[in-house]
Amino acid sequence: MRIVQLLTTLSFGDAVGNDTLAIRQMLEDMGCETEVYAESIDPRLPAGCARPFREMGELKPEDILIYHGSTGTPLNGLIPRMGGKKVMIYHNITPSSFFMGYSPRSYLLTEQGYREISALKDTFDRCIADSKYNRQDLLKMGYSCPIDVCPIMIPFRDYDREPDEAVMARYRSDGWTNLLFVGRIAPNKRQEDVIKAFCCYHRYYNPKSRLFLVGNASEMEAYQEQLEQYAKTLGVAGHVLFSGHISFRSILAYYHLADAFVCMSEHEGFCVPVVEAMYFGVPIVAYAAAAVPDTLGGGGLLLQEKDPLLAAAMIDRVVRDGQLRAYLREKQKEKLREYDHGAVRKQMKEILDKVIAE
Repeated sequence: MRIVQLLTTLSFGDAVGNDTLAIRQMLEDMGCETEVYAESIDPRLPAGCARPFREMGELKPEDILIYHGSTGTPLNGLIPRMGGKKVMIYHNITPSSFFMGYSPRSYLLTEQGYREISALKDTFDRCIADSKYNRQDLLKMGYSCPIDVCPIMIPFRDYDREPDEAVMARYRSDGWTNLLFVGRIAPNKRQEDVIKAFCCYHRYYNPKSRLFLVGNASEMEAYQEQLEQYAKTLGVAGHVLFSGHISFRSILAYYHLADAFVCMSEHEGFCVPVVEAMYFGVPIVAYAAAAVPDTLGGGGLLLQEKDPLLAAAMIDRVVRDGQLRAYLREKQKEKLREYDHGAVRKQMKEILDKVIAE
């Protein structure tokens, strides 16, 4: 018996890629014959960590296929014809409507992806959703197989590396308050609502403040241009800083610098940056949408509506109130126990043990 993982793209440093490689390591430690296959493999990844999909070969009835579902791809149409037991780890698909007018490619991939994943509802023997929100999404599609919920594996030890000193030196200890959001520049992330909340905070509470929007704008350049123009219209362009594509150590630096993390995203299947902010003890103000409330737990303040004045007041509260920050950090530590690498690995192993036994 061999256990293979299959996905469209194995990327360097992203949540799905990290999860895939962590599962591979777990399976190897279990003594399983295992391999990762992908249509596209990031050349920055270590040699031999994955192989091209064309080399996968046929699966025998006793083999197990773990498929990472997250987008539209020709692989979706091939899954029903593959052998072996079939398990899907569902990472969710952003609704295509968010990308209309910004990226035809993203619109088509997500529209196609949701339709294709829905069509696979009778294909898998078991599914694993990395949030309760994702489980509900599968149920809405009509999935009736057993669906377990297991968080993705997050490599927390990577966050203990030294942050980029150039970034730290530029912004550290200058008396300014730093607000942060981390996530690719994309319409579902609603960076414009973060800017709007920041504008209210900057104008009514703290003029000596700035906002870091950390994330890559690849294929979303038109959206970033709108965001930059919006910041100009609100009169805060000089205080809203877009990082662009940066190194991992630079991202770490922004977490170290942050006085508060502000998330206004309207669609997240899990939201790793919220977990990262908790790991660094950064107080969080977040809009209660999609998987964010479940991922955050009690580790931050949740907004039930998009009111920028209310958001600004909450940001001011978590920045100024040391007692509240201490309380939130304790709640963050409690929630982070659920995402401990060993705990999640044990949970995933128990699920896969059931698949093997079946």
